[in-house]
Amino acid sequence: MTPLPKALLAACLVAAGAVLVGCASAPPADSTPPAAQRKPPSESDVQRRAEVRLELAALYFSRGQAETALEELRQAMSLRPDWAEALGMQGLIQASRGDIVGAEASFKRALSISPADGDVLHNYGWFLCQQRRWAEADAQFERAVASPRYRDAGRSLLAQGVCQARDQRWADAERSLARSYELDPANPATAFNLAEVLLRRGELERARFYARRVNQQSEQVSAQSLWLAARIERRLGNADGVQDFARQLRDRFPQSPEALQLERGRFDD
Repeated sequence: MTPLPKALLAACLVAAGAVLVGCASAPPADSTPPAAQRKPPSESDVQRRAEVRLELAALYFSRGQAETALEELRQAMSLRPDWAEALGMQGLIQASRGDIVGAEASFKRALSISPADGDVLHNYGWFLCQQRRWAEADAQFERAVASPRYRDAGRSLLAQGVCQARDQRWADAERSLARSYELDPANPATAFNLAEVLLRRGELERARFYARRVNQQSEQVSAQSLWLAARIERRLGNADGVQDFARQLRDRFPQSPEALQLERGRFDD
């Protein structure tokens, strides 16, 4: 029943015992159906309630409230026990809290339910990458990219390329990042990481091209992208270019770790 406005509620209370036109009243006691006659919630109602819980879990997790997010997930999975999407999110949250065993169990259970879920495969791959389990991470990313209904292959190729670069497999990283760039050329993270890998491989002109793609968009410029460009220009022997990017780095991000590296001359770290 919709709550009464305060003024109307006061009027009803003052005139208690009188017949009041327009004041809401409780239904007669015998109008409520017995419990045995009440309809159980429909499957669509249960689904909707579970989805609300999952959305709340994602929101709390994004705000850093991991414990509250896990409680919302528990509520969601009490409604839908074998829900791969909820289990995958549970794995992410557990990993963020350092529960490595619990996270892996959640990811594996999610994939036992939905083996081709691209999002779960992606997140499990990134989890394995963080554990430095390189080959296993590769396998999960490849499964995600190959999943027929997965629509975010560029994201998984980017994560795979970053993971391969952490393992210093520069040729593999270049291939993955180049494929990611083909799928999503507007993503600055892909262009940045591809430029970094190409610099490591000595492909300097190509590295310059991708670094410029990032730094030519003012909203994408960061201390990291300016420092990367300065390092590329130094390797190319372009002193003017180094000075230009160094000036921008000092002016725009004077307190950044990259500005400190610049001041110390640590171009090759």
